[in-house]
Amino acid sequence: MPNFIITYRGRAKPKSSEQGKAHVGKWRDWISSLGDAIINPGTPLKEATIITANGISQEPNPNAMGGFMIFTADDMEAAIKIAQGDPYLEMEGATLELAQIIEMG
Repeated sequence: MPNFIITYRGRAKPKSSEQGKAHVGKWRDWISSLGDAIINPGTPLKEATIITANGISQEPNPNAMGGFMIFTADDMEAAIKIAQGDPYLEMEGATLELAQIIEMG
């Protein structure tokens, strides 16, 4: 079964501590519902440093990757259904990217 990665975009944040607590509860319930499909339930990231051949930038990127999770699914269609259930999408400005992970031999 292939592995998939969801990358969290948009740096969406709860508007209040109450909303944050509710979101964490929904997220935990969602992760639990996925059972053995979860490989990495979620890893938040700090703001990135952009490194190019021309130098280094730490300017804020409003669409920066804020974290990721890894899971397994039968195919892309099943993975999309899983991703659509992610409570992160309920927050204003939240977007996800979903991709199949290519296994290198």
